[in-house]
Amino acid sequence: MAPDTREVVGDIAARVLVGALFGLLSANLLTDFVHTHHATGLLLLASESLVLVFTVLRRRARRVDRSAVAAVITGMSLAGPPLLRVTQDAALVPDAVTAIVSVAGLFLVIAGKLSLGRSFGIVPANRGVVVRGPYGFVRHPIYAGYLLTHFAFVVANPTPWNVSVCLLADTALIVRALMEERVLSGDQQYRVYCGRVAWHLVPGVF
Repeated sequence: MAPDTREVVGDIAARVLVGALFGLLSANLLTDFVHTHHATGLLLLASESLVLVFTVLRRRARRVDRSAVAAVITGMSLAGPPLLRVTQDAALVPDAVTAIVSVAGLFLVIAGKLSLGRSFGIVPANRGVVVRGPYGFVRHPIYAGYLLTHFAFVVANPTPWNVSVCLLADTALIVRALMEERVLSGDQQYRVYCGRVAWHLVPGVF
């Protein structure tokens, strides 16, 4: 298969995957909202809607990591959230606490996605270096926001299944972030950016 053909096929496959995962996540979130009336689920749905929109509108990548490892890591990080399940078990802390943490994480995710705009992508790639908004504080604000929301969800729904799913998916998410940096490191503008913003996900920690 010619390189251009592979790129087109890969792009279509990515869009189909995002659409399928969005549909599954939407069904879970809407079901959760019907039972709990928690607005955080709808906010997460709005956040994931941006993924669908920007995947369709994204600009062509200058460089893409098309390795099998990148595909597996990306798939693992994406598959986690739709597999999480709301339970009737007692939460580890009051609902108000997890709601605040979840909302903070979601606002960070949404701010990051809006800052990326058409530079948003799924697999590790260079679609242009973005330094505005929350990217002035950490290199991966969207992933940092996801980690917050996933943590809040597990604390609110502390089952072995949810803990296992989040550990696997979020480990893959962190690896995915580092793989993205490896792809972007070939861009001089990104190297200058990394000189100014040292933290990957959490300022002062990592």
